Parts: sequence; C-alpha cells; structure tokens
Amino acid sequence: MTAIVVGLNLALCFAGLSALALSLDRHHRDAFLVRSGAARARTLRIAGWSGIGLSFVAAVALEGWNFGPVQWIGALTGAALLVVAFLSYRPGWLRPAALLALPIALVALPLALNG
Repeated sequence: MTAIVVGLNLALCFAGLSALALSLDRHHRDAFLVRSGAARARTLRIAGWSGIGLSFVAAVALEGWNFGPVQWIGALTGAALLVVAFLSYRPGWLRPAALLALPIALVALPLALNG
C-alpha cells in the first residue's frame, strides 16, 4: 500500500460522494441556495457513481484483488466522513473541495502508475 494510491482513492471517493450528496435536493439547497433540477440531479448522480466506480477500479488495478477492495472501503469511509463534515459545518465549501479533489486525483494517477 502506497500513500499515493490511498490519496488517489480518497480524492476519487470524495469527489464521487460529494456529487452524490449534492444530487439530493436538501444538500443542493444548502450548498447552492437554490433547488436542483431533475437534469442536474441526474448528472450529479451519474458523476458520483462514476467517481466511486473509478476509485474501485483504481484500487483493484493498483493494489490487486487481495488488498484493493479493503483499501477502497477505507477510502470510502474517510471520504464519507469528510463529506459529512463539510455538509454539517460548511455546506458551501463542498463543491469547491470536490472540484479541487479532481486535479489532485489527476496528479496522483501517473505517480501511482509509476510507483
């Protein structure tokens, strides 16, 4: 297990779970102060599940079937705690934090592949 692979999984899980949370009307209203439309909610759901799926694929591809799913569950748990903390204390910061997680994941991916 390398720290860069954990960081990649955490960033992808955080972005995915953030998108799923923002697809819910209550959290969308808290973060954006407006209701979400059906098309926006659907797009956020697709993006959220895609991020979570990509994190699983990355975990299994980089760590193997023995440890990859275990690391993925850990990353999901850590990301979920971060999303809950943002939604509880600073819901307006969730979107910028999730958007910041994507470039972090893009930077971590080639480092994880080389390491």
